[in-house]
Amino acid sequence: MFAFIKLKSVLLGFAALAMIAVLGVSTYFTGAYAVFYGNTPRLVPIYCVEKEEKVVSLSFDCAWGVDYTDKILEYLEKADVRATFFMVEFWAEKYPEYVEKIHKRNEIGTHSATHSYMSKLNAEAIKSELTTSSEAIESITGEKVELFRAPYGDYDDELIKTASELGYYTVQWDVDSLDWKDLSASDIAMRVINGVKGGSIVLMHNNGLHTAEAVPIIIETLKNRGYTFVPIGELILRENYVIDGTGMQRHAQ
Repeated sequence: MFAFIKLKSVLLGFAALAMIAVLGVSTYFTGAYAVFYGNTPRLVPIYCVEKEEKVVSLSFDCAWGVDYTDKILEYLEKADVRATFFMVEFWAEKYPEYVEKIHKRNEIGTHSATHSYMSKLNAEAIKSELTTSSEAIESITGEKVELFRAPYGDYDDELIKTASELGYYTVQWDVDSLDWKDLSASDIAMRVINGVKGGSIVLMHNNGLHTAEAVPIIIETLKNRGYTFVPIGELILRENYVIDGTGMQRHAQ
């Protein structure tokens, strides 16, 4: 009887070990490994930053037109808020006066040269997209570009690896305003207000139909809730960090 119980215990032990192994493999390939171990089988950009304090970053992608840009800049300045603008090369070249206006108070990153799906490009083409777009911006501002946002949020390992080798931090967002869908100002504002947390990065567009109207609502409401605003370059960590499977950047343990 004792031998039977002992054998049963051994078999249960082996079964438990096998289950742990299966779960380990499963979590690794589904991305849960990244959440629990601060690592991931796929490279991911920075979607947000782990923060205890209520601090967020507003960002605007610039690729098509400038119709509402002055209003956005006016609201930001009036509220004493600095944001991050990601510019496509052809936009920067077409509107150099707006690059200058934005640079006076805000941060600028590159949004590529041609607004292509960059996961379809090889390393050399990626380097060209990042280099020429940054040069177009730097020739106007005189300031080095360090941040990069992929068009359409489209990325792969090659893109992030190549951008990192060139000295760029690849940045996504964890709060999407969906302003490109021409939502009303109140709908845009509520999506942002209800979506943010400490360390959030908000995606908007400089030429969204109702984005400019939503900006003061977002800023005033979040300020009343105790939030402060910084450009993305001041939000992210520059060293000793990991990015988990959700895209959250945090201090390495």
